Amino acid sequence: MPVRVRPLECGWLTSDMGTMLSGRIGEFRMPVGAFLVEHERGRLVFDTGMHPDLVDDSSRLGPIESMFQVDLDASGLLGARLAECQVDPLDVDMAVLSHLHYDHCGGLVQVPESRLVVQRDEWSAAQDPVLAELGVYHPADFDTGQEVELVEGRHDLFGDGSVVAVPTPGHTAGHQSLLIEGRLLLVGDACYCQLALDDDVLPPIAADAERQRAGFSWLREQAAGGVQLVYSHDAVQWPTLGDLL
Repeated sequence: MPVRVRPLECGWLTSDMGTMLSGRIGEFRMPVGAFLVEHERGRLVFDTGMHPDLVDDSSRLGPIESMFQVDLDASGLLGARLAECQVDPLDVDMAVLSHLHYDHCGGLVQVPESRLVVQRDEWSAAQDPVLAELGVYHPADFDTGQEVELVEGRHDLFGDGSVVAVPTPGHTAGHQSLLIEGRLLLVGDACYCQLALDDDVLPPIAADAERQRAGFSWLREQAAGGVQLVYSHDAVQWPTLGDLL
């Protein structure tokens, strides 16, 4: 039985393009992407979108509030998107998190029975009080009392090689992407969009720019080998995705 992947549109964000792509001018409007992955042995979500509080008030973002215009209503919350797929949020077994920024882990409260799967380096970085004070991480988004599985390196999620978490650090210390059946790579924020990869443009802020640039090279290698790259924040690609069967 093949693995089924469904993109879940969990709101939109608008920011200055120079915040996302170094040296660029203008506006950058992006989807907030999460994904439902259905395997015969269980269900997982890859990333979870934003916290429900952001439907009404963006002050939850604290120091970074002024950097992003949030466009989110109740229909864009993770739970609502799962319901559209006829999936009960309580039946999601795992929440595999690319990293712990607010637009990727804020929806954890919508899948309260899921086990968090995150790279150990990412979890450690997110405990840094300085980064929390700066608004890089929001501990209330991910410190939810749910079971946490800390992994190190590549991690086979169902034990058959079909769904594998792959470390892609750089954007954050412990960023990971998700490789599905060797044919799809859910990129997360290892690269924001195809334009960034084509033009080799990193964001101005990264935990480790050198590692992220190495990650760009690895992504190109995957694409050259026939793997489809699926971005979380590419407004051009997003409408074309449909069901990634």
